Amino acid sequence: MERIQHRKLTKKKIIQRFFLITIGASLMGVGLEIFLVPNNVIDGGITGISIMLSYVTSWKLGLFLFLLNIPFFFLGYKQIGKTFAISTLYGIIVLSIATTVLHPVPAFTQDILLASVFGGIILGIGVGMVIRYGGSLDGTEILAILFNNKLPFSVGEIIMFFNLFILGSAGFVFSWDRAMYSLIAYFVAYKTIDITITGLDESKSVWIISDKAMEIGDAIMNRLGRGVTFLNGEGAYSGDQKKVIFCVINRLEEAKLKDIVTDNDENAFLAVADIAEVRGGRFKKKEIH
Repeated sequence: MERIQHRKLTKKKIIQRFFLITIGASLMGVGLEIFLVPNNVIDGGITGISIMLSYVTSWKLGLFLFLLNIPFFFLGYKQIGKTFAISTLYGIIVLSIATTVLHPVPAFTQDILLASVFGGIILGIGVGMVIRYGGSLDGTEILAILFNNKLPFSVGEIIMFFNLFILGSAGFVFSWDRAMYSLIAYFVAYKTIDITITGLDESKSVWIISDKAMEIGDAIMNRLGRGVTFLNGEGAYSGDQKKVIFCVINRLEEAKLKDIVTDNDENAFLAVADIAEVRGGRFKKKEIH
């Protein structure tokens, strides 16, 4: 069979991708050198190992970030692809340069709690931007994907084990209170990464099964301004033919949608789930008059 060729990115997309990866990697550098590192607070993964090695050897942090992540560039190339590997390598280079340039800059705050929280936020935004635009700044996830094929654990469980070991090591290198602050910074960064990748506009997918599907669909379109899709369904037990409504809403519209469904059919089946991203189609909200 003829091999399927992937579409090449347009010049505009390439420029956008590398510009945003530059911003993301630079923000991570700010989070590290202006907040976390001067206060002996670390992040998880390869970054955390690099911070501890830099502290012990007095070598530049950027050097360790580059050298320790290079093997994962090759792993990423094999496991995920060329575009991901190039984006990752570029992000690591920018991060290494950013930490080196920012190293002489004094810490923004000497309050360790503030440094942990705000350092985690800035670092999380930076990492999230790089991941969102096709790269990575830490090889731990790539390593976890590799081990996942050989161990009876999920990728998330493997990453959690790595990071607990790394963050726990901060207690021996720095002090145990710094290890606990590092856990705070890691948790804040982790949650910020999620928000950055998925966005603040939390969309929800809605599935409705009802004998009054047409009425409910019309009400959703007229009262919410949302487009709906009708699907044909069949009950596995009863064999009855049913109309299934699918639509996408935001979190502020959930209560009103439930009222619409209840007003038309109190016995309707309703399932609501969080979704990370919506693109294309006719899911854009229309004006309600």
